[in-house]
Amino acid sequence: MSAPAPSPLAIVEVDPAHTPERQGEVLTDAALTFVAELHRRFTPRRDELLARRAERRAEIARTSTLDFLPETAAVRADDSWKVAEAPAALNDRRVEITGPTDRKMTINALNSGARVWLADFEDASAPTWENVVSGQLNLIDAYERRIDFTDAASGKSYALKPAEELATVVMRPRGWHLEERHLQVEGRPVPGALVDFGLYFFHNARRLLDLGKGPYFYLPKTESYLEARLWNEIFVFAQDYVGIPQGTVRATVLIETITAAYEMEEILYELREHASGLNAGRWDYLFSIVKNFRDGGAKFVLPDRNAVTMTAPFMRAYTELLVRTCHKRGAHAIGGMAAFIPNRRDPEANEQALAKVRNDKDREAGDGFDGSWVAHPDLVPVARASFDAVLGDKPNQKDRLREDVSVSAADLIAIDSLDAKPTYQGLIDAVQVGTRYIEAWLRGLGAVAIFGLMEDAATAEISRSQIWQWVDAGVVFENGEKATADLVRTVAAEQLAAIRAEIGEDAFASGKWQQAHDLLLRVALDADYAEFLTLPAYELLV
Repeated sequence: MSAPAPSPLAIVEVDPAHTPERQGEVLTDAALTFVAELHRRFTPRRDELLARRAERRAEIARTSTLDFLPETAAVRADDSWKVAEAPAALNDRRVEITGPTDRKMTINALNSGARVWLADFEDASAPTWENVVSGQLNLIDAYERRIDFTDAASGKSYALKPAEELATVVMRPRGWHLEERHLQVEGRPVPGALVDFGLYFFHNARRLLDLGKGPYFYLPKTESYLEARLWNEIFVFAQDYVGIPQGTVRATVLIETITAAYEMEEILYELREHASGLNAGRWDYLFSIVKNFRDGGAKFVLPDRNAVTMTAPFMRAYTELLVRTCHKRGAHAIGGMAAFIPNRRDPEANEQALAKVRNDKDREAGDGFDGSWVAHPDLVPVARASFDAVLGDKPNQKDRLREDVSVSAADLIAIDSLDAKPTYQGLIDAVQVGTRYIEAWLRGLGAVAIFGLMEDAATAEISRSQIWQWVDAGVVFENGEKATADLVRTVAAEQLAAIRAEIGEDAFASGKWQQAHDLLLRVALDADYAEFLTLPAYELLV
């Protein structure tokens, strides 16, 4: 079909001092018209779905439980439907690497040997206007093979390998809750999800088809099948708008909220012409459990983040149900993140960490996952070996139906099946990770190395939410200290002083440390719990 009559262009409001180079190549009149049309058509429904989230959270607070939806029982019971067959470029996904879309990462991720690169405009990318625009440019340049990078510090140069050796890009836009204040239509900001999706799709859909691939997406922080339905409507409209066949778009949905875990089949059903798979986004999933059941009493109190492994009964229930659901419907099941950053200076510690990664990926491959995530190129061969051992020459194991799996509604929220308890050191770690991550995020960095792990917004969300929950529940730590707001403030002040001593006065003064400290306390202690820490944090970004 022909494109509809142009809507008023989105208004770009950027301080000239912070206007990215080559911005005009991304913000063309035609691209802005498309984004404005997406906004006009779909933002009202997005607003309704955000309000529905709040209503559902209120219901959870009242009942302290969740269940599979009775109104969609027929979808789950109907064994006849399947998602669309995977395109060739997404049929083998045994290793996927994640990371932001800065120029160096774009080259390294594409060259990494992974089958897929999750090009991240969401949790691994702080949404400064520079990051939003330059990330789009870097992907266009990569597809046009005009991208290179020279590290100013080392002098090392980076360039793309031959096309057949490059990872397939699956782009992740921002979640529905975030606005993009630099683009406005009719006096209000456009949702960040529509900006990221719209600019990427408009510029690259046909280009990707010419390369033998397509516009593929990861959909973050989905909370219901109705949100998946909205994305499907957007895909249908967008494909007609630019004149490409329906079903060209493929979407993998991150099951990283506790409510979505109860609607996995329905989510695939809504997207079935465009569905590619589901992913077990473990860190955001834990955050979602804490957020939704934060005031549910002792039975929902999570211990220290590092004590909640993927072998915890409620996490096993989640991942095994995901594999069964995906394979029943012909979709890929993609495992969770290995966030370890290799340390070449300490071979012994490095090997211990690599052994943990191998065990994690062996478990996922053995459970029936078709692939998994890593955060560093050095981990690609480790994860690949685990999946090669199970898959051999097969592209996936979707034929492994896991009909042995039976998961009840109660199994998914059996948090009290864990023996571990919150510890005082866990509180210190939560304050440290939260402070260090928020400080880097406020400087425009979304993927941050902290204590040997590549952290993103999800782990900072867990940190501040656990602090909130521990204080609300009056947790008593093993040293006799009770979790109170005053204790958290004392620990935060001590850790801020320790960071100042560690990095020195000059580095401390040039950073965003006090802002990070203050924001962490705000989102960890305010009685009015912030749904996402990135909402108040965004107000502090340039």
